[in-house]
Amino acid sequence: MSSDTCGGGSPAQGSNEKGSSTSSVDKQREKARVSRTSLILWHAHQNDAAAVRKLLEEDRSLVQARDYDNRTPLHVASLHGWIDVAKCLIDYGADVNAQDRWKNTPLADAEGAKKHNMIELLKSHGGLSYGQNGSHFESKPVPPPLPNKCDWEIDPSELDFSNSNIIGKGSFGEILKASWRGTPVAVKRILPSLSDDRLVIQDFRHEVKLLVKLRHPNIVQFLGAVTDRKPLMLITEYLRGGDLHQHLKEKGALHPSTAINFALDIARGMAYLHTEPNVIIHRDLKPRNVLLVNSSADHLKVGDFGLSKLIKVQNSHDVYKMTGETGSYRYMAPEVFKHQKYDKKVDVFSFAMILYQMLEGDPPLSNYEPYEAAKYVADGHRPIFRSKSYLPELRDLTSQCWAADMGQRPSFLDILKRLEKIKENVPSDHTWNIFST
Repeated sequence: MSSDTCGGGSPAQGSNEKGSSTSSVDKQREKARVSRTSLILWHAHQNDAAAVRKLLEEDRSLVQARDYDNRTPLHVASLHGWIDVAKCLIDYGADVNAQDRWKNTPLADAEGAKKHNMIELLKSHGGLSYGQNGSHFESKPVPPPLPNKCDWEIDPSELDFSNSNIIGKGSFGEILKASWRGTPVAVKRILPSLSDDRLVIQDFRHEVKLLVKLRHPNIVQFLGAVTDRKPLMLITEYLRGGDLHQHLKEKGALHPSTAINFALDIARGMAYLHTEPNVIIHRDLKPRNVLLVNSSADHLKVGDFGLSKLIKVQNSHDVYKMTGETGSYRYMAPEVFKHQKYDKKVDVFSFAMILYQMLEGDPPLSNYEPYEAAKYVADGHRPIFRSKSYLPELRDLTSQCWAADMGQRPSFLDILKRLEKIKENVPSDHTWNIFST
């Protein structure tokens, strides 16, 4: 017995030999049947009535053979108008009203192809015409879109929470992993107790309107929302890698090349948001709002735009009086903490704090409570670089990004250029040595 019929069994498994042999024979029969199915369809296509008849003499069941579109040999012959092949198939009992995947009968195909002799032959044997190409097919008018219904509005019944779990919480709601049309998604769900709060609804609708406009590989993809029923829900792609906060908590200081790649991904997303004339200021850029696409941590996306602001820029140097103390204290720019006028450079400051954390392993000013850390920074202080072998170029970039004067901070487009240059010069074996006093 050949090795491929033994199934890799040892001599001790001899009792199963007969079953394995039978299984092998069944497989060979199935393979031969599939081969004959292809043959009869091919000969029907080639108008070879003699070959079709020979195959049917050997196996009458082949008259009902089907291809991957559920089309029979009679469908094939009818479409081409091969009368002799069709007569042979009908003699062997072909179903003249068999339907393919589009619900077309052989007569519908013949009518569609204007094969008049074939039409007469099929009708004489009881052939009916229906399907997409048939005369009995009536196209249904496409209903107009529902009034005021956005393309992204999702019916809550399409969301499956049967195996959901909470992956994040906030003051207004929770974020759950769920399933939408069979795809894992992240669902931000507003707490029922806040569903009637005017400001909460306003903020929710603002975030939806903002996300609809965003299209970038480094921005979490918006999929849809539930806005006309309660609870209100916002649906985005689900990223399996979790957030950067948890990743850094587990990994500590990152390898230089990894830190630079992460920084590049964040900067790309932020450069897109900051593009004029429609500038989006994130205002809450922090590790929890930066997500890893997968467990390999090879790609990052910026997310959570609940506090973002879309600004129509009239002048590239415009600054704005906005809500003070917006965002998370530990990563907050001093001008925000002090309720001063500010612009998009507040995000550059937050980026510097994230870059520091990736390089050092600990959150900036980790020995301070978040509010005290923000106050300390607002008083002019900055985190201390502790690494022995910190790359000077990265230290300089970080320092410029958290400059007290927001006008001195580089744009994200400039940050990208500098990071690319630094990346070219990073030795593959360069690592940081963290020490604490």
